[in-house]
Amino acid sequence: MADVRVLVADDQALVRGSFGMLVDSAEGLTVVGEAATGVDAVAAARRHRPDVVLMDVRMPEMDGIEATRLICTGPETREVRVLILTTFDLDDYVFSALRAGASGFLLKDTPPSELLSAIRIVAAGDALLAPKVTRRLIDEFTRRPRHGNRPLAAILDGVTDREREVLLLIARGLSNTELAAELHLSLATVKTHIGRLLAKLGARDRAQLVIAAYESGLAGR
Repeated sequence: MADVRVLVADDQALVRGSFGMLVDSAEGLTVVGEAATGVDAVAAARRHRPDVVLMDVRMPEMDGIEATRLICTGPETREVRVLILTTFDLDDYVFSALRAGASGFLLKDTPPSELLSAIRIVAAGDALLAPKVTRRLIDEFTRRPRHGNRPLAAILDGVTDREREVLLLIARGLSNTELAAELHLSLATVKTHIGRLLAKLGARDRAQLVIAAYESGLAGR
């Protein structure tokens, strides 16, 4: 099986080097490039076509949010997954990053073993939010008023009652195994429901399903 190819984007050389050494030391992972600015990150993603980009938020020339958006929507790089790493706990960056197409959001003080696990999870096509970030993300969604969102019926048009149940539990942070137990379904059936939700809502991954659940008003309102 081919190694997971990783691009490290951070404006601090020491941080890039540290993450690069950590990734290269792990079995099944390899660094294919580095970038010190958002512009360089987009160019490097187009050049190397990595499986995962470790993306800092605050970088010169172009921030990590805009770089993420360009990578996730670009025809050459739309299959590239972006994992946001930041020193900031929770602010508008997390919302903007996930809406831009990021598949995960971790803090830079995440233990090395968890970071390596996160890279593998994101590369496999799943989404990941640090548990602490997930809890605060939910708190923030429930606290914020909605502005200009489409009504619930429009966002969830065509979504069945069972799929809404699945979506609500995803928004509450349940894993597929926990979903199966909660709804008394097989794991395969849960995965089928999630696949249909992704298609119907035009969501890239699980992280965007969480956003859809809250922005539609299904969860937390």
